[in-house]
Amino acid sequence: METDTITAISTPIGEGAIAIVRLSGPEAISITANVFKGKNLFDVPSHTIHYGKIIDPETNEIAEEVMVSVMRAPKTFTREDVVEINCHGGMVAVNRVLEIILSKGARLAEPGEFTKRAFLHGRIDLSQAEAVMDLIRAKTDKAMSVALKQMDGRLSALIRRLRQDLLETVAHVEVNIDYPEYDDVEEMSHDMMRTKTKEVHQEIVELLQVAKQGKILREGLATAIIGRPNVGKSSLMNTLVQENKAIVTEIPGTTRDIIEEYVSVRGVPLRLVDTAGIRETEDIVEKIGVERSRQVLKESDLILFVLNYNEALSDEDDKLFQAIQDLDYIVIINKTDLEQKLNLARVEELAAGKPIVTTSLIKEEGVHELEEAIAKIFFAGDIDTGDLTYVSNVRHIQLLKQAKQALEDAMEGLELGLPLDIVQIDVTRTWELLGEIIGDTASDSLIDQLFSQFCLGK
Repeated sequence: METDTITAISTPIGEGAIAIVRLSGPEAISITANVFKGKNLFDVPSHTIHYGKIIDPETNEIAEEVMVSVMRAPKTFTREDVVEINCHGGMVAVNRVLEIILSKGARLAEPGEFTKRAFLHGRIDLSQAEAVMDLIRAKTDKAMSVALKQMDGRLSALIRRLRQDLLETVAHVEVNIDYPEYDDVEEMSHDMMRTKTKEVHQEIVELLQVAKQGKILREGLATAIIGRPNVGKSSLMNTLVQENKAIVTEIPGTTRDIIEEYVSVRGVPLRLVDTAGIRETEDIVEKIGVERSRQVLKESDLILFVLNYNEALSDEDDKLFQAIQDLDYIVIINKTDLEQKLNLARVEELAAGKPIVTTSLIKEEGVHELEEAIAKIFFAGDIDTGDLTYVSNVRHIQLLKQAKQALEDAMEGLELGLPLDIVQIDVTRTWELLGEIIGDTASDSLIDQLFSQFCLGK
């Protein structure tokens, strides 16, 4: 375990009111005190903040006016001594302070190293550490709520309970195998093993049932806006984003590339993609955009298919219906302020029960109904982040799927009448897989890889 002192800028680079240089390690206080003119930091109480100046040791001049927070181990995020130097938010000021701290013996932290130290010192487990990054990247209030609950240990507590149940089951089997001569040892029958594996299996199934919702909250719903040119795709995107991100003109083929934005619809983060209008074209640049649009279709969780109320259905519209027939999509009939030329009965036939929403984006009509339709498709109108434990991390989901399969192998072995010491191999495998979620059985290389994805200074 590392025993040196690390430092990094913990706030985004750029202009702002303040920026923070953070230190963690056994020399955090002494390194800061060496260049701090103000109160004696060795004597101040823990978890207090103090005004002073950072002195450049080379010139003995004032480098920056600061507020310094001192937090002594073990009641800190890393369970080490931690110092946070609050500087002015300009790039020059904060970098100058960082350089001075580095010159006095601190080492520049690796990405995620502060959180890694919190994990290594037992302050948080691996799933809680990953939730820190989820919280930073949260794009909606509900995504933040899920991350906060995971940081608080809700998922960890559930996983630990399931592992304990499995451990007790395996222990019973081991006792029966190793000490069969003891009459007072309860014999672990196939029925008891079957009951426990079914209970744990059911809880894992329930976690995976809401995993899709959790993953959407964490990563955003990949949503493609498609349709023929000039039906209002860019206008729809601008309405949802509430900014003029896409160029809106009456000239077909204006959008030549993929435009991507994050928006929040009823607490659901949409990774919204405005595609080039899909049509046959001889324009080389537009043709590339059309091909990219077709690729986006394959990678999307939801399609917003825009039609023009003022135009009849074309062969291209029919082909688009065929291309998305196996996907989740909503048909949006736009420009209802114009004369009707669209055969609505034919649209309903082609949509085959999929939601149809009418809009006049120029008058901002129908947007509320569209938001309702999006929320209803994935969350039955809303999502409850208060009572449920959500699994949102792809790594956790994959491990849970493997654990579920291992338990199903165990249950199959029980049905076939295999000896319990054979069945327990799959049960032990499940215990290990669940341990990887919280870091109890995770390898060092996995831990290093996970924390390398964190931002610098966290």
